Amino acid sequence: MSLKQFRFKFQEKLKMIERETRTYEQICLDKLKELGLSTAEEWSTAMGYSNPNALSKVIRRIKIKAPEKLKIYYERRPRQYEAK
Repeated sequence: MSLKQFRFKFQEKLKMIERETRTYEQICLDKLKELGLSTAEEWSTAMGYSNPNALSKVIRRIKIKAPEKLKIYYERRPRQYEAK
């Protein structure tokens, strides 16, 4: 491996490290933005879970920590969620 190749690989690794780290809640909210208005079952299926209640704790954490990022429609069952 030449010095030029080594520097290139090192710079690529630095770019990966410098990239902003995201929490799982942020990743879930990004997926919900892609989906638009959806139920918890649709949202959890899109995240790769087979259980429709898999994101219940994540939804609860988002409601507590960042309620301004999540719009919840309570008037219908099942509830529908939308990322702001």
